[in-house]
Order: sequence, then structure tokens, then C-alpha cells
Amino acid sequence: MARLFESFQLRGITFPNRIGVAPMCQYQAVEGRAQEWHLVHYGGLAQGGAGLVIVEAAAVRPEGRITPFDLGLWSDEHIEPLRPVARFMASMGAVPGIQLAHAGRKAAQDVPWRGGQPLGDKGWKTIAPSALAFDEGFPAPHALKFSEIEELPRAFAQAARRALEAGFQVIEIHAAHGYLLHQFLSPLTNQRQDAYGGDLEGRCRLPLEVVEAVRAAVPQSLPLLVRISATDWMEGGWDLPSSIALAKALKARGVDLVDVSSGGLSAQAVVPFAPNYQVPFARAIRHEAQVPTSAVGLITEAVQAEAILTEASADLVLLGRECLRDPRWPLRAAQTLDATVPWPAPYARGARSKVPVR
Repeated sequence: MARLFESFQLRGITFPNRIGVAPMCQYQAVEGRAQEWHLVHYGGLAQGGAGLVIVEAAAVRPEGRITPFDLGLWSDEHIEPLRPVARFMASMGAVPGIQLAHAGRKAAQDVPWRGGQPLGDKGWKTIAPSALAFDEGFPAPHALKFSEIEELPRAFAQAARRALEAGFQVIEIHAAHGYLLHQFLSPLTNQRQDAYGGDLEGRCRLPLEVVEAVRAAVPQSLPLLVRISATDWMEGGWDLPSSIALAKALKARGVDLVDVSSGGLSAQAVVPFAPNYQVPFARAIRHEAQVPTSAVGLITEAVQAEAILTEASADLVLLGRECLRDPRWPLRAAQTLDATVPWPAPYARGARSKVPVR
């Protein structure tokens, strides 16, 4: 059996294989509520054979949305629209996960296909650890007061409880890509001089408090993931040694897997995009922090994904845009690697050879 199609366990959850679909915003929600698009989109990804499908970033506060069309979990009203999404994904054999997020200073933007520019008067006041704008043309955010920071772990924990009530079995905290928790981690965006800034310990304080609050809200039988950017790709920014130190602290607080990405903090960063360009970070964190990791970023081929696992660079492989191009990538990868995996019964006639059905 190919390593890619071996099962993998975190706490009480067994993933049928080591392929996951990374969270990718769809910008189709209405006031934070999931729509038919989400059921069809995530249902199709689950039909495609991935062992884990992580639903896009759901904002823990309304001002934490990247755009007005982001999913939300800041209200109980968001639970019911997500139930059929989680239920159908599970019925297709995929473990349903969801990412919790706050965009911080990168909030209040228009959708990417219209340029992702700030909404201006149509938007809302953004927040951050320090009053530093993301880029030229972006407004300076409100620098959070100490009392305002202390409220954020509770918001993440309440969102986690709502996600569990909706039927999700994996929670991922978004601390990457230049969003609020990443903004606290990086010395480029966190210039505070109080307990939530300064040295590495201070800059890690809020993300770790969020993890503690969410871990307390999630049953011990269910896994907790954290996505980080292993580097800012900027001189003087967040880097791999800092990520390893953070990963050790996350593990000590009950995080079961670190989802390793990179970048997103600065519009000026120069990222060396290439196949597997983030895999060395996942490998280093896995071995140095002794914590399971997932690899993501320009992973497009079955043999490539298999090698990442066999070389012990990561425990899971997450695919993003490749699954937008080919939602049934896992089924195709299984045939490429001569692995036998179940297909949805109505699709089995499309397999090149006889396969079990589900």
C-alpha cells in the first residue's frame, strides 16, 4: 500500500488516508452563513476521496472577516447552515474539519477576483497588535488595548464550540498568512512593549492563550491543528527557529499537528515559489519539535506527495488549488500509485479498474 493511502490517527480520529484538502476561502457566505455553494463545493471534495477536508477560514468575530463574504462562527446563527456540510462530508468518508480565523489588519477587503482592495467607507475598522498598515492604500489598523486582547481567546473558544455543534471533528486555528495571530507572532508587525509584545515569549503569548482556550473547549478525543507560516520571507521577520520554538510550545498545550505554510505577512515579501518549497519547513518542525506536521504548497502530483511522506518530511499532505482544478485528485492518485481505495458507488464506472464502492 502506498504511504499516501495508509490511515493516520490523531487522538480518537482515524483519517482513512494521508491526503487533506487545505482550507481555501470561497467568499460565498451571506453575513457569515454557509450557502448551497458550500454544500456542493465541500461535498464534491469529500466525494473525491480525501481523508480530511478542512472548510475555509470561519471568522470568530465579524470584524475578523477578510471580506464581507467570509464564513463566520461568531454567532449561533451560523451553526445550522454548516450542519449539512459537515454531515455530508462525513458520509463520504472524509473527516470534516474547519479553520477558525481572525484577519486582523488584512480584514475589510474586497474579493480577490476584484483585486482584493480595501473596502474603504464600505468596510469596517481593522485591528492589529500595532497600528501598522498591511500595504500602501490600506488603512492603519486600531492597535488593540490590553483588555481587548484578553477577549480574543474566548471568541476562538466559542467559535470552536459552535463548530463542534455543527458536526466538525477537527478544529484548525489559523495563525499564518499575515492574519491576526501571525501579526502578533512576527516582530515586523508586533511592536508592542507590554506582555503581548517584545521578545519571542511575549509575541507568542496571545496565540498560545488562544490554543489553551480552544483546547479546553474541544473534547480530548478530538484533534486540534494550528496552521503557521514558518517564515515571513523577510529580513528580521518570523523565521524557522521561531517556528520550531512555537511548535514545541503548541505541542505542550495539546496541539496534535502543525500545518506548515509560509508567508502572507507582507506585500513586499519575495517568496521563492516552486514545487515542495515549503516541505523543508514541515520536515524541520516535525523532527526538531517532535510533533506531527502537514506539508502544503505546490504539491500537484501523486508521486511527489508520496515521496514527501516516505522521506518522513510530514505526516499529512494538504492540497489546495490542485483540488480546485481536480476535486477527485485523491482517486486519481490512488490509481497512479496502484492503491485500492473506495469510490462513491455512482462514480465507480469511471474507474479504470474494478474498485470497492462506498
